[in-house]
Amino acid sequence: MAESSVSRRAGLVALAASVTAACSPLSVFATFTPKDAARREARGARYTDGPRGGVDIYAPPIAHGPAPVAVFFYGGSWDSGRKGDYGWAARAIAAQGFLTLAPDYRLFPEVRFPDFLDDCAKAVRWAADNAAALGGDPARIVLIGHSAGAYNAAMLALDPRYLDAVGVQRKAVRAFAGLSGPYDFLPLKGPVTERTFGQAPDLAATQPVNFARPDAPAAFLATGDKDTTVYPRNTRKLAAALREKGAKVEERHYAGVDHAGAVLALSRPFRGKAPLLADMTSFLKAATT
Repeated sequence: MAESSVSRRAGLVALAASVTAACSPLSVFATFTPKDAARREARGARYTDGPRGGVDIYAPPIAHGPAPVAVFFYGGSWDSGRKGDYGWAARAIAAQGFLTLAPDYRLFPEVRFPDFLDDCAKAVRWAADNAAALGGDPARIVLIGHSAGAYNAAMLALDPRYLDAVGVQRKAVRAFAGLSGPYDFLPLKGPVTERTFGQAPDLAATQPVNFARPDAPAAFLATGDKDTTVYPRNTRKLAAALREKGAKVEERHYAGVDHAGAVLALSRPFRGKAPLLADMTSFLKAATT
């Protein structure tokens, strides 16, 4: 490998080591990391009012008929994150054949549970309403998220109240993929969950694991065995609950991958760390066929 390539990768590795849900180096990574080929259809389209109501859209580089639609929710402890820092992830998914939407949503302290889920549901409704005009199939939607975004995706997929409230047909959401998500975290411990969920009148209703059901959308649940931010037991418990109900689930644990590494594995520089992108998109393609 040329010295310049070694130096560049070393710099990205050092940067990625510092990437957590709330740290600013992610913006630098988003700017300089190599990106997959995808067509950006729109930047900052509006799915709802307010400064956090925008969505970016990426399309597959080559169209072969209406594409399945993926809505990607980033993480950030429900208090940070912006869609512009995750264009590389949305592009990676789009390059695999999905019309991919990356929305912003309101964060703490502006909102708490369940308001950010209401925003995410509105983004899915916008996707269903506009997918056809963008080259997508509104009858084949998948939800994808990392960390707090995986929680959002799981709640929308498993608790039908959120999508029902905005008029999204349940059968349109064919599958969801959760990467290193928190799905079973009672009792609340620590400032992040206490401030985000502590005011909920029914704490059990904040937990995705409690909404496992036989007719749930197919689930791809992935984590890394080095994750000490959201422990892998969350993935194991939700996967087990879905299997017990008879729902379709694929569970993956990647060796040597930590919390940030689960989403960074979607990027070109770190894709060799784990075959997460290939595994996830293969599962989602099967679910939308």
